[in-house]
Amino acid sequence: MIVFDLQCEGQGHVFEAWFGSSADFDDQKARGLLSCPMCGDVRIAKALMAPAVTAKGNSRTDMLVSTAEEASAPMGHADEGRMRALMQAMADAQAKALEGSTWVGRTFAEQARAMHYGEQDRTSIHGEVAPEEARALISEGVEVAPLPFPIIPPEVQN
Repeated sequence: MIVFDLQCEGQGHVFEAWFGSSADFDDQKARGLLSCPMCGDVRIAKALMAPAVTAKGNSRTDMLVSTAEEASAPMGHADEGRMRALMQAMADAQAKALEGSTWVGRTFAEQARAMHYGEQDRTSIHGEVAPEEARALISEGVEVAPLPFPIIPPEVQN
């Protein structure tokens, strides 16, 4: 697996994406399969990336990729465990970020706008919007962000 910082041409949003190899990125870009998660722009390019520098006193080097061959090599069993741990950490971070947030379902865009324009008290909400509606909110200056993992609406949870 390899990670790239990508950037959309339209608004300059920078986001991170994982690929099996550099060739996989090239293939997906050529087929038009890449899009900005914030505005939906399909004009995507690799962004400048900061080098990975470990924090002072951090002596762990087992997670660092030392060569391009390692970066594009198929994942082994140990790598899968690390990937699962990373995905779990991201899911835990999302759950923590959503603590105190209210699920508003498909009324998200309406409520986000109402808060933005001062028609409703500001509070933390999450819900569903179509990509076009998310782009419209962003173009209006409404602060929204996609979640990395889907949310199961409370009314359909077991």
